[in-house]
Amino acid sequence: MPEVEIMFSPERGPLGSFRLMELPPDLCKLIESSTGELKLAIKGGTDDDAVLCTSERTYNIRSVVLSNSILVISPPDADGTGDQVVIQDSLNELLELVPTVPRLHRLNTLLKEHEWEEGHEEEEENFGAAKRKRITVDQARAELQASEQELAQALREKHILILDGRSYLILELLLMHLVSLSQPHDAASVQELSQPLEDEHEVKREVTLQVMRWFGQVDAENVSWNVDVEKLVRQVGLGVLRQHKNDPVPEDEFMAKWNAAVGDTFASSTSLQLLTGNYLCASSPFCSSTMLSYFPCAGLPVDPVARFSDLFLTRPRWKAEDIVPYLSDIAVDSKDLDKLLLRYARALTDKDGLWYTARAR
Repeated sequence: MPEVEIMFSPERGPLGSFRLMELPPDLCKLIESSTGELKLAIKGGTDDDAVLCTSERTYNIRSVVLSNSILVISPPDADGTGDQVVIQDSLNELLELVPTVPRLHRLNTLLKEHEWEEGHEEEEENFGAAKRKRITVDQARAELQASEQELAQALREKHILILDGRSYLILELLLMHLVSLSQPHDAASVQELSQPLEDEHEVKREVTLQVMRWFGQVDAENVSWNVDVEKLVRQVGLGVLRQHKNDPVPEDEFMAKWNAAVGDTFASSTSLQLLTGNYLCASSPFCSSTMLSYFPCAGLPVDPVARFSDLFLTRPRWKAEDIVPYLSDIAVDSKDLDKLLLRYARALTDKDGLWYTARAR
């Protein structure tokens, strides 16, 4: 066996100058198979836990303490010759990457001042432009701990309107103008829908096209719009439901309002299942109908401890099928969701099925 001389580098910096990162199999495979430019970014502010983002996924970066130290060594010569091994650093931990949900909660904060509401048009014209600081897509990309694909999906799901490189939040009124025009939902004319909106409501064609893509598919030539009926009906239902956050409404009354809002064409597509994770049901001593109240998952804290605290303050007991939709956005997959329930809730079974209550601390 050859013998080498081990020595510490006289130019080495403080211990901990190097970091050792363990790649999960999917990320390792992605790196090995990449033939072009591969972008990896570590994101996080001074008060954040750092995450690593690929173009599609987000990973938590967490430190794992090693029972044995690992030495970072290098030969003393650039060509690797010689019989000396130089110790550059000693590592007592490695960085582990764990898939996580994107940290998109700041998106609502960034866009809070940019939410458009019916009835505030005059205020927007007189004061909005001067007071509001525009938010760019690049700024959102830099501040949010999420991959490009996850951010793009969030912008679509939250109906963020992007114009001239800036983002705005638009609500349901524009959609209501679209569905009020009589067009075949599987091949609606983009021109016939967008032109009246531009002429009568000063809604630019590019705005209409973005909204159409939120609720369906527009062909490559921007001629025909194939409406996603489920998404359209759900959005209208959320608009009706949002009016009943502090004012519960009987289920039959709510369904009547929802059906009237979407019109006869789409009334057959309304179903409370579309609004799962956005409402609570409760019985009422004053009427036989179930009472519904607006309770959106998006309004809950993203921290698991705070999330479960809010849920159990709202209800001391939750049916399994009712609580799961309120955890899906903070769990990577079903296994992660089961871990959250096991850690923060206690399972009980009775004649009515599986229930969850707060775990005693």
